[in-house]
Amino acid sequence: MGQVAIYCRVSTDDQSCDRQERDLKAFAKRAGHKVVGVFKDTASGAKDDRPERSKVMALAQAREIDAILVTELSRWGRSTQDLVQTLDDLHGWKVSVLAQTGLSFDLNTASGKLMRTIMAGLAEFERDPIRGRAKSGLAAARAMGVRLGRQVGQPSGRSACMPTGCPIGSSTATWA
Repeated sequence: MGQVAIYCRVSTDDQSCDRQERDLKAFAKRAGHKVVGVFKDTASGAKDDRPERSKVMALAQAREIDAILVTELSRWGRSTQDLVQTLDDLHGWKVSVLAQTGLSFDLNTASGKLMRTIMAGLAEFERDPIRGRAKSGLAAARAMGVRLGRQVGQPSGRSACMPTGCPIGSSTATWA
């Protein structure tokens, strides 16, 4: 029991952190943790520039939290180097990372260090098949004659455009 920060991350703007936040708040309540803040990023797990995660790290370094709650380790990061470095930093500040999946990392033990390295490697490994599926979906869409990218007359900026023939609200996985 202690003070925790909840960290949620999604990869794209059309995704939501709502489920992660709801599940982690319930997890914290069951465990008797006091939630000091909920931090949400929309960014690839491989990117280091995640402002909300930086805020969580600052809380950890200042010893304002005892643990960081995530739904799964891949939400914290997918780069092995980044995961190992941040877990080591947190360990030095005596802050734990608790995954809702039940994983926690006691880096004071050899087995905890081994688990950290294995899980970091798995998180990074998971990233490559996701990239492959995305490329495959785009290739399938192109093969079907779907014109990708910003359409003529569409304002610039980060707005999603649905290809003609795709039901509104469907994902590329649905029609690819």
